[in-house]
Amino acid sequence: MLGSKLDILKPEWLEIVFNDRNKAYGAYELRKQNPWNTVKALSITLLFFVVAVGTPTVINKIQKFIPKAKEKPKIITEVNLKPPPPLDETKKPPPPPPEPPKPKVDQVRFPPPVVKPDNEVKEKDPPTVEELKVADPGQKDQKGDPTAEVRIDEPVGNSDVKAVTEDSNEIFSAVEESAEYPGGIDKFYKYLENTMKYPSVARENNVQGKVFLTFVVEKDGALTDIKVLRGIGSGCDEEAVRVVKGSKKWKPGMQNGRAVRQQYTVPISFTLSEQ
Repeated sequence: MLGSKLDILKPEWLEIVFNDRNKAYGAYELRKQNPWNTVKALSITLLFFVVAVGTPTVINKIQKFIPKAKEKPKIITEVNLKPPPPLDETKKPPPPPPEPPKPKVDQVRFPPPVVKPDNEVKEKDPPTVEELKVADPGQKDQKGDPTAEVRIDEPVGNSDVKAVTEDSNEIFSAVEESAEYPGGIDKFYKYLENTMKYPSVARENNVQGKVFLTFVVEKDGALTDIKVLRGIGSGCDEEAVRVVKGSKKWKPGMQNGRAVRQQYTVPISFTLSEQ
């Protein structure tokens, strides 16, 4: 037995392997039914393959024996048109409409030039100095009356600067003496530079630019009605308003020797210094 070829797939080997063992265990049943399961799987696979390959061929064979439906004939309807009426050659075609009359254009007729010999042509001599003295040159200078009364009823010329004759709450945009920060505008920007704090949000987002503020310098120099004309956001607008509100009183604008309310506009720059 040992010298012969061994075929472990034979049922005898299955009995030897599971001799004196629990044959009720699932492995014994699976190995015992393995040949039948293999043949069954191959048969089913072969059947599906034959059906898949042969079905189109069978369908084509069957369609050859099925008569095709007859196509409906196309119906063509003939339309008989009447022939056109004969032309009457005796009638002449109507004449074309008359053209509108052309507008008359005024013409200037120049007489033909007459050529004369040199001895018949009279040349005029230029005027002398004496003739020019008595000639009328046109406009003349005329002296005024020094004894006439001089009256000034209203300002001469057009000006944006209005006259102030009494106290009023009118807000002026242009005055004779403009409002001014104590020490000048350079001192005002120096105050802004020392007081202003760069917002953290604007610093993180690298926001830079100019905030334009407008405010009214009152008669006593106080700053009121502070507004943002154009801002850059990120807290810069609010910081500019805060700094201007903390400014000291200005020198008010003057008109006709009176203190007036003046509207003022300033740009405030926010710039990050390079580190």
